[in-house]
Amino acid sequence: MSNHKTIRFFNGKISFLLDRRAIKVFAITAIIAAIIFIISTGIGDMKISPLTVIKVFFGGGTDMEQLAVTSFRLPRIIVALMVGISLAVAGGILQGMIRNPLASPDILGITGGAAVAVVGFLAFFSDENNALTVSIKWMPLAAFIGAGVIAGLVYILAWKNGVSPFRLILIGIGISALMQALTTLLMVMGPIYRASQANIWITGTVNGSTWGNVSVLVPLAVSLVLIAMFMTRNMNIQELGDEIATGVGSHVQRQRIFFMIVSTALIGVSVAFAGGIGFVGLMAPHMARRLVGSSFGALLPVSALIGGILVMLADLAGRTLFSPLEIPAGVFTSAIGAPYFIYLLYRTRNS
Repeated sequence: MSNHKTIRFFNGKISFLLDRRAIKVFAITAIIAAIIFIISTGIGDMKISPLTVIKVFFGGGTDMEQLAVTSFRLPRIIVALMVGISLAVAGGILQGMIRNPLASPDILGITGGAAVAVVGFLAFFSDENNALTVSIKWMPLAAFIGAGVIAGLVYILAWKNGVSPFRLILIGIGISALMQALTTLLMVMGPIYRASQANIWITGTVNGSTWGNVSVLVPLAVSLVLIAMFMTRNMNIQELGDEIATGVGSHVQRQRIFFMIVSTALIGVSVAFAGGIGFVGLMAPHMARRLVGSSFGALLPVSALIGGILVMLADLAGRTLFSPLEIPAGVFTSAIGAPYFIYLLYRTRNS
């Protein structure tokens, strides 16, 4: 039996080739993500069973259960899920665009650009009483602008008769180191209280997420992910190399700029609402690639779900393992991601 199934619409004018194995993997991963979502919603100071959590979703449960689920836990878990999805898809796009398995938002300096913007925001808009002179609601916008500016800078510096993947990742590594230095400098210059606040944010946390965050994050993230899904054919072509992609009629540089814009927007949205949660954009695409192969039509959806699972699990661990202390989710993603990165370097060197 064939491993692929062809779906046609409008008398064959629109057709899709579906990988049966990828569909099974996607379905299993989606079920796992849903289970973690429900279990995570029920775990906390007030334990709520999974069945009761589902009842609360449909308007049931006691007033206290509804308060705990809908007001305190659900917003942060939705934010964790969407941030993981966004970072994973952004990482998958960057790895495909650069054709390098070590590419990720962290390594290219885009996450660092957002971090510098936020630390600068906290340092320069604080008065002598450690009070912000502008609304904290502007901080996500600062993160988004920082990510966009650095992505543009990396792309401009890497341009030489077009952008080569090799130049892009080398420039990105250099810019990333510079952003880390600037972040440290701004934290030293700013108020001590703000430095502590900035350090937690840079590490990455979804603590304090509200329905206001959800109402902004979800539409933006879903729209950008859908755009990325429609780009999968061009991503697959670019994986073949610039010469072959140009030979089959692909506008390589124009598409590469568009890929960069979409991935930067996904990173900016994620960092704006959850800080610098690291290594998700590196790990999730690799895990998905081992499960469904390198075709982006299957890789991006599975990668998105794995990213959501990683961040939800990291957030769950952060608020339960060391209770009553709450550890930022980025601590756990980095604890897993750093050894995973070393493992990938080792594999790349020996391949």
